[in-house]
Amino acid sequence: MAHELEIVDGQAQMAYAFRNQMDTPWHGLGKRVPADLTPEQMLKAAGLDWKVYTAPVYAEVAGKRIELPKQVLVRDRDDKVLDVISDDWIPMQNSDAFEFFDDFIAAGDMEMDTAGSLKDGNIVWALARIKDSFELFGGKDVVNGYLHFTNPHQYGRSIDIRFTPIRVVCNNTLTLSLNTKTENFVKVSHRREFLVDEVKEALGIAKEKLAKYKEMAQFLSTKRYTGEKIEEYFARVFPVATAKVDSRKEISKAHRIVRECVDTQPGAELGEGTWWQAFNAVTYYTDHLAGRTQDTRLQSAWYGPNKNLKSKALELATEMANA
Repeated sequence: MAHELEIVDGQAQMAYAFRNQMDTPWHGLGKRVPADLTPEQMLKAAGLDWKVYTAPVYAEVAGKRIELPKQVLVRDRDDKVLDVISDDWIPMQNSDAFEFFDDFIAAGDMEMDTAGSLKDGNIVWALARIKDSFELFGGKDVVNGYLHFTNPHQYGRSIDIRFTPIRVVCNNTLTLSLNTKTENFVKVSHRREFLVDEVKEALGIAKEKLAKYKEMAQFLSTKRYTGEKIEEYFARVFPVATAKVDSRKEISKAHRIVRECVDTQPGAELGEGTWWQAFNAVTYYTDHLAGRTQDTRLQSAWYGPNKNLKSKALELATEMANA
């Protein structure tokens, strides 16, 4: 299977800040860098210091060259065509995307953590660690908060900024939807200019969201499941795709795997028998076991179906713990 993480001359186009052994990314790829880099330095370390430009699109019709009402988005590093776009689509340079973090880094509120390129440059991301966290079980289970900025060089996709908590003991990630009415992310269309102040104001700055997630985690860590209920939970998170002819109770492959890892996942001894353990079995499976390769798991966990699946699993765990 092809890499989702872009590889250039054998080097993964990604960099990650190293503070201790727990900071090695769960996908195990990329260049290790000091933890005190500026956004610009992280941009260069990850191999993302390239720009995009637009060029016209032509068609040969009856021997004539006709310019079409479209453009191509081209990377200047290698003149690679990234996508075909419309005239009203405003590309955002990677350097401008990373400047979003400048004020936060300068004020000491965040540290650059990870940056990279997926799908041959179509998706560029940066992850910054918020200098705030919460702990469970007497400080043994730590969850850190992050801002995740995605700058897609792909028509139809918006600039996307989200709050992402990550459980340290197992590097499980989550794009958190706090409730059905309020999303914790901001999307900015490429059809209008990116307004940094507007985005920062709309996002709120994540400490409040981390506090809300802490409440949810504390609640789940105090509520215990039964064997029957956890089987129901996994069956609802990972339903069987097709109905079987016989009357046996079938379970999906994912259900079987996550059931097997619930007691063996990293941090399983923390909150053993609680809905916190059950929920983290799902996030551990999606981030570390699902799919064929580690970098395709990154793509799925952040941008693919597993992103929504984890949000669904959190909501369902809370619902069943409340019952």
